[in-house]
Amino acid sequence: MKDLNTVLESTKKKYREIFVQSLEVIQNRIDAIKPQGIVTDVFETYPENSDGDKWQKAVLDMLLNDISKEILEKWTKVLAYRKEFHCKGCATCCNLACSEFSPEELQEKARNGDNFATQFTSIFVPYNTREEAEKIYPEYLAMLEGKGEVYFYHCPKLNECKRCSDYENRPQICRTFPDNPLDILPESCGYYPWKQEVEPVVLMLHSMVEIIEYYKEKIPQKKD
Repeated sequence: MKDLNTVLESTKKKYREIFVQSLEVIQNRIDAIKPQGIVTDVFETYPENSDGDKWQKAVLDMLLNDISKEILEKWTKVLAYRKEFHCKGCATCCNLACSEFSPEELQEKARNGDNFATQFTSIFVPYNTREEAEKIYPEYLAMLEGKGEVYFYHCPKLNECKRCSDYENRPQICRTFPDNPLDILPESCGYYPWKQEVEPVVLMLHSMVEIIEYYKEKIPQKKD
């Protein structure tokens, strides 16, 4: 098992590099539709119905429709590709689920209609002590040391053979796990190769979403 802090730092470095590349791609697409004669950037305030104003509207349309659609299509393909990988039965996800929310907070969320919290609290129960959880994935707990309150849970339906005793009735959060390639997975997980393969694409998609949000916030938009 690689040191998890090293893995996280490596991921952050990759993301910074990919972010710069994504920014360049998006900026090139913005510049490609820039009207001739405009020397200022897309964040400038332009008179209504001027070429600059129309450019800004075209940029926002491209970001919120064309590029966002491309992001969704790629994300859909990433999730579809997950189906080519299968659980190996390491049971780490059943033995060690973690949340920033306490059992009481999750129960409150479930009562307020939060679907994820409802599913989570229907199967997972908290460990009595941190030491119990640490036996399952010590590297993970070590990485989280000093990073705020984290609560650890396990599924009591797991039998001695590391199999779910109520498999047919497992909730959706179990059926679709992992649904994010950026989740921290042990190398023993059957979806670990999927994570490794698609992670660069997912980092690129995340960076593009972040960049789009920045442009949405900074481009002056006139109210109708």
